[in-house]
Amino acid sequence: MSLGVRALRPEETLIEVDAPRYREEVALKASLLEAGHAARFQGGPETEPLQWETLTVLLPAMARQSPEHFALEVEGERWRWRNRLLGTQTDFTPGDAASLPLAPLDWFGRQVQEDLLLLDGTREGFPLVAGQLCFPSGWCLPDKLGLPLLAVHEPVPQFNAKLGTSTLKLMDGLKPGRPVTRCNWAISVTERLDLEPHTRPEWQHLFDGITPDNAGDRCFLRLERQTLTRLPRTRAILFTIHTYLAPIATEVEAPGRRQRLARVLRTVPEDTATYKRLTPVLAPLLAYLEAGEG
Repeated sequence: MSLGVRALRPEETLIEVDAPRYREEVALKASLLEAGHAARFQGGPETEPLQWETLTVLLPAMARQSPEHFALEVEGERWRWRNRLLGTQTDFTPGDAASLPLAPLDWFGRQVQEDLLLLDGTREGFPLVAGQLCFPSGWCLPDKLGLPLLAVHEPVPQFNAKLGTSTLKLMDGLKPGRPVTRCNWAISVTERLDLEPHTRPEWQHLFDGITPDNAGDRCFLRLERQTLTRLPRTRAILFTIHTYLAPIATEVEAPGRRQRLARVLRTVPEDTATYKRLTPVLAPLLAYLEAGEG
């Protein structure tokens, strides 16, 4: 178990655009927020400075790094944002709540595929103070809001015991303009992105009937590309999560990848396998991977 954190390379973007899935995923976000806004967005008035700074730091970066998708014009205090993927234009004044139809972070979250979480970087423990979370893997925002970072991770087996100290040290050492990234992984039996705890009865049945013959198609590799950014003015920490899903079969076509995944799965501790919902599919998935190793 390790954090696996590295500095974001100069050629890497903070916000990733997965163009083939962009419109579908942004539309899914909008529908989920419409169905349960308070369950997926939280950000009180006291967090508005943090939310606005997220926009003023990330929108220019997105326009600079992905000009084929986004454009930003600044005239005095007025900003004009063009989203070419959605065909929309938004005019607003940073800091003026009335100039946007939604809270700043809520509006911004509908421009990107990432989930967005804001931690207070000035308070002990880095509490989670605001966020838009539409595609979680087994948790939900209202249950975590206000908790310090290590309390947020309390359900993760061995995380705080093995990584708690290094996690807090990492957060303390974050510098503005020097974001870091890491990858988190899980195995899923569903292609749905929104896996809040209350959704489990809707896909629990998909664990049934997985065999060594069909595990490659019925099991999915779920990857989270995560970034951490220190905002310069408020000192808040922005945590982004971009979730990618693909059938295991398409991800292990190369023998080396098949062997690596099998090797990792064989070494997952029992408590971690249970937490990652891996236990019910572990045997057939390993049999599928090992059948192709020869």
